[in-house]
Amino acid sequence: MNARRSYNGCRLEFQRVKVVAFKIGLLGLGTVGTGTAEILLSPENRHPLLQELEIHRVGVRDISRSRSLQLPPNVLTTDDLEAIVTDPEIDIVVELIGGLEPARSLILKAIANGKHVVTANKAVIARYGSEIFDAANEKGIYVMLEAAVGGGIPVIQTLKQSLGQNRIQTVTGIVNGTTNYILTRMQTEGADFDEVLEDAQKLGFAEADPTADVDGLDAADKIAILASLAFGGLIKLDDVYCEGIKQVSAADIDYADKLGFVIKLLAIARDNTFSNADRTGGESEQLSLRVHPTLVPKTHPLASVNGVYNAILVEGEPIGQLMLYGRGAGAGPTASAVVSDIMNIAAILKTETIPIPHPLLSCTHQHYCKIAPIEELVTRFYARFLTRDTPGVIGMLGTCFGDRKVSLESVVQTGIHGDLAEIVVVTHDVREGNFQQAIEEIRQMESIDKVASILRVL
Repeated sequence: MNARRSYNGCRLEFQRVKVVAFKIGLLGLGTVGTGTAEILLSPENRHPLLQELEIHRVGVRDISRSRSLQLPPNVLTTDDLEAIVTDPEIDIVVELIGGLEPARSLILKAIANGKHVVTANKAVIARYGSEIFDAANEKGIYVMLEAAVGGGIPVIQTLKQSLGQNRIQTVTGIVNGTTNYILTRMQTEGADFDEVLEDAQKLGFAEADPTADVDGLDAADKIAILASLAFGGLIKLDDVYCEGIKQVSAADIDYADKLGFVIKLLAIARDNTFSNADRTGGESEQLSLRVHPTLVPKTHPLASVNGVYNAILVEGEPIGQLMLYGRGAGAGPTASAVVSDIMNIAAILKTETIPIPHPLLSCTHQHYCKIAPIEELVTRFYARFLTRDTPGVIGMLGTCFGDRKVSLESVVQTGIHGDLAEIVVVTHDVREGNFQQAIEEIRQMESIDKVASILRVL
């Protein structure tokens, strides 16, 4: 007997079959875990496949802690996390406890016990992805990680599937909501970093220990994952150049605005061989991988991404430019990505008696990408100097830069602060190594009181 129903305005016709429930073991019932459970427990008016997903057990670190979510009486809650990943009845383990351990060990034990895994843990994947995916591929298991980057933005599956036929040139992202919120507030209010950070912590947009965010470490984890998917190779996290936003001042944001820029913390992965006709792939390719505050032209698509929002701009051939935008964190967006991964796995389990890793869903890389050292980067720079107000100082700066083949686009003396003059320069495209050598020489000049700021320009 056939039945009809409407879903998202489409008339669907399907055969009535016995519903097979896929049992889920949920590790973690924090913000994202609670959001995930809420979706799974209320499948009405969502995709019909959600009705076949059942939370079987929930693992938490502290079973005595009171929680806002009331789980059904048939859902067993335990603090024995290993019991969940070894439970023979569970089909899919969802890891949402965060941190490196015991998350890594639990993921590997789940794989060893034949469980498919969904995780939002960017830190574990960025550091131990090779180990995890090798184990998963050997067992014919899926490890899905859409929620690890960009919250609810579907960037992982976009790179794996929709853009798989493209040659990706660059992935550029605002992938940390905390730093984007801080820089946006500094831009709109003219406030200093410390003041905005303290307020962000009070509002819950920044952690009590914000180091991973403001030092760029969180963004480095994420761009390592995106680069691995975009360029088809393993990434060593230590190869990602990382610089945070603590040194960005209200003065820099003001000067950037006057020059036609906004400052954003960007995570950038670029294939330096994209324009080379002799593309051989694999280990011969050199990628540029970096995280740092950047002057972004106001006309650029990423310039208008403000507050806690994230965006990832992908450039490739033949797609051209594609930007994905949305909330990069929070219970709702991240839980949406988690459940999307669960549904992908369930769909495969319904159609394949013996799941064989789907080439567009699994991650299989045989080589490490070759990463170009930061000294080889070619980019533009913004630099701000405090100098003693002596004759010829601008000429001396120009000479020093010229000796190192650094071409200057503009040099502006912006004002006098006591007995010090403030000079801002913007370069044309230059090799980073040359620019840094010039800066070291400039620091030694008697007329230079301080190199107040150095930022790259997109």
